[in-house]
Amino acid sequence: SAKASANGSLHESLHQYFGFDAFKGTQEAVITNLLSGKDTFVIMPTGGGKSLCYQLPALMMPGTAIIISPLIALMKNQVDSIRGYSSQDEVAHFLNSSLTKAQMKKVKQDITDGKTKLLYVAPETLTKEENIEFFSSNNISFVAVDEAHCISEWGHDFRPEYRRIRLMLDSIARNVPVIALTATATPKVRQDILKNLDMDAPNTFVSSFNRENLFYEIRPKIKKDQTIKQIIQVIKEEFRGESGIIYVQNRKTAEDLAEMLNVNDIKSAPYHAGLDPKTRSSTQDAFLMEDIDVICATIAFGMGIDKPDVRFVIHYDMPKSIENYYQETGRAGRDGLQGKCIAFYNYNDILRLEKFLRDKPVAEREMGAQLMQEVVAYAETASCRRRFLLHYFGEEFSEDRCGKMCDNCRNPKERIEVQTEIQIVIQAVLDLNENYLMKTVMDYLMGRETKEMKDFRFTEMENFGVGDDKDENYWSSIFRHAMINNLIYKEIEQFGLLKVSEAGREYVKAPYPVQITINHDYEEGDYDADDERGGRHPGLGVDRGVLALEGQEVLRHRRHAAARGRASATSRPSIRPMFCTAAPDAPLPRLSSFATSTAWPRAALP
Repeated sequence: SAKASANGSLHESLHQYFGFDAFKGTQEAVITNLLSGKDTFVIMPTGGGKSLCYQLPALMMPGTAIIISPLIALMKNQVDSIRGYSSQDEVAHFLNSSLTKAQMKKVKQDITDGKTKLLYVAPETLTKEENIEFFSSNNISFVAVDEAHCISEWGHDFRPEYRRIRLMLDSIARNVPVIALTATATPKVRQDILKNLDMDAPNTFVSSFNRENLFYEIRPKIKKDQTIKQIIQVIKEEFRGESGIIYVQNRKTAEDLAEMLNVNDIKSAPYHAGLDPKTRSSTQDAFLMEDIDVICATIAFGMGIDKPDVRFVIHYDMPKSIENYYQETGRAGRDGLQGKCIAFYNYNDILRLEKFLRDKPVAEREMGAQLMQEVVAYAETASCRRRFLLHYFGEEFSEDRCGKMCDNCRNPKERIEVQTEIQIVIQAVLDLNENYLMKTVMDYLMGRETKEMKDFRFTEMENFGVGDDKDENYWSSIFRHAMINNLIYKEIEQFGLLKVSEAGREYVKAPYPVQITINHDYEEGDYDADDERGGRHPGLGVDRGVLALEGQEVLRHRRHAAARGRASATSRPSIRPMFCTAAPDAPLPRLSSFATSTAWPRAALP
């Protein structure tokens, strides 16, 4: 097995290579485990110092460590960072499709000569026979699988090539230690990672997902010009001259928003996959060197960026999953000082995201819909946002520990007693034999005489319609509270069927008083959504300085003659995976495709 060379103590090596005097969190335990030659699984939040967990051992151990990474931009940043700590550029290299044949030859020669301690590769690089043969003939100290959640088809960023990593590693050397690292893994994703990598009795290190210094806030996104004006106002009044990232869904919006900020004397630049590599690299460097204050980016930007003083992250558009949201907001406040995370929410953005799923395989559509349901639930909850996030990742958290570091805890809504309602919700799930999605249980609870309710004679059951005196937003709040308190849960492997936990069954027998806040019911308003191609409706570009805050009036932009199928304030198309339901004693049916033409009331998702 791989063993650390005699380079002095771990703390001496930490100071020697990186200039640090102490480790953060579980770093020391993780590194010690890897240095002893054991397989290691690390779950550590963004900003927790994951990179050091494999960088320091690689520098201490004989041979070359292979770091599997999903993005070329991330590889470049990591290599530049390591070289910054060393007088020898050969200490770290990346090997991917961006290199010329001559550059690849130089990289391999440095590895053969023992000069390179860290080699960053994409999973596709491992599949090439010539590379497998090369790695097999050299001394590989260990293999690090970064962004390991890409392995799991239950994750938010599934990469099929990641599922072949174990096969490739076996071809290189079965006994090489493996360390897998991720910042965003739900309990189900963790299981999938361990199973797929087939790690040898790994020690698992889980850090808290709580980022105490981040303030979370959701704002309604009603009118586009008002949203941009708010963004400019926040930056000018709270973060003038500070670093920040604004995330958007498409490239055109990134470019337009960056230009609007520049007009308003906020140094900004766009960053997205449509820009050439040289432009992206120079933009990234300018941001790191603080020649640019704000980056307007698609999700391609930020992974692995070592900039500790990002003071704010704004989501102009909601992301497609809680994992994406957590990872992107986590790029703020890595220096331990307060960071602010603001997201603008409008359900139309979720509908636009749903369109991108239509051409995907059924299973991928269903999983994507589940992930988006959680985003909607997070945006609309009136409970502690921090508790919601941590519960999503399997961590228990009491909202009284939030310290008013989210908008809901800072400005709480009135709490109401719901002991009876929680009993009703749990009983409704049990009535339907724990065999249905939220939508069906909600129909049953609220007494909707749909075709499904009639076909399976749910209308004849004693509790049908027991909750028809309250609206759906009310009951969605009850469902979500029951989930966060582990009374009911979604069975992920069965695409979100509701199940009752043992604690939930006990609650029905012996209920206790519970007070909760009812979800926010955001009005959708006259919202100008970007079209599917990206960018704005005609008229937004009439005057680039129209939103400058120095006394200019906001131009009332021209609207399209047609509203392009906007959802009304009282109904919205469902994005939920529609389950072909059956009678309670029938076998579990197959999943159907999306019923995108069906409309459900506002706040239909919990």
